[in-house]
Amino acid sequence: MHTFQALRLLPGETEPLRQIATLTLDDLSPGNVVIQVAYSSINYKDALASKGLNAIIRSWPRIGGIDLTGTVLESADARFAPGDEVVVHGFGIGVDHDGGHAQLARVPADWVLPLPKGLSLFEAAVIGVAGYTAAYALHLMELNGLAPDQGPVLVSGATGGVASLAIDMLAQRGYQVTAMSGKADATPYLLGLGASAVTGRIAPQDQPKPLEKSQWAGAMDSVGGATLAWLTRTMQPGGVIAAFGNAGGAELATTVLPFILRGIRLLGINANSPMPLREIVWNKIAGEYRPAHLAQIAHVIDMQELPTYLDRTLAGQVRGRTVIDMGGSVQ
Repeated sequence: MHTFQALRLLPGETEPLRQIATLTLDDLSPGNVVIQVAYSSINYKDALASKGLNAIIRSWPRIGGIDLTGTVLESADARFAPGDEVVVHGFGIGVDHDGGHAQLARVPADWVLPLPKGLSLFEAAVIGVAGYTAAYALHLMELNGLAPDQGPVLVSGATGGVASLAIDMLAQRGYQVTAMSGKADATPYLLGLGASAVTGRIAPQDQPKPLEKSQWAGAMDSVGGATLAWLTRTMQPGGVIAAFGNAGGAELATTVLPFILRGIRLLGINANSPMPLREIVWNKIAGEYRPAHLAQIAHVIDMQELPTYLDRTLAGQVRGRTVIDMGGSVQ
């Protein structure tokens, strides 16, 4: 029986207990593919879950981590064989199914994506569900008519994982990117990813006008709340917004006027998409959307540092992508 290390979340009186434990396959959620995890990452959802917030995890114990890359160790499904390199994200891993913050994972074969050609396991982990979200957003925006010659694209929450990768991908596609961040020291990092300009957060407005000066051909928004409302008022005619976050609030105070007078489009991005769509988007990530600055975006830690960086992520003290190297032998 294999034994391995994992960060396990256990029920506590006020918040989950986090324990790096030695486990066996019998401790894992069911599945017909066993994966030796090479890398996982920390997403904001992982940080929330590790503190028991937003009722993300409802059954305990649980291994967090909503994405992983690794090598198939065992498979009862003919689509996969030992040695195959794979990517897994979404479908409930790290939430209601044990996830990637472990040296081994066991999942249903239908959740497993072969590693796209041209990407290493490390590169795919830096991209992870964050990069998939950014690429899926860009894919839908381009299907809705966005093109580099139409004008600037704004990316909010710019130092976050999704936004950092979005800036990189957009720049590689030839877009003029404006990065929005409230972190004064972030400008060199954001310009280094390909942003052509950096702007601060919007100032609060008590009674904003329904329409303001049109500025953006497109926008990727990870903030929500007042920022997303402001974007609806400042898009160019026919502009496209992709919304995938609510760090600034879940309420949206806007009017129909930007939609009916300027014809803007607001796209909701749910990254837990069907496998055929994942294959399309991941192939784009390995091809025309491929980020050029993964080394600058990634910060690599080991499992022992995972609790600290979960807390730092929740406190907004990280930028880019925190990748966990799950190195170490599985017995």
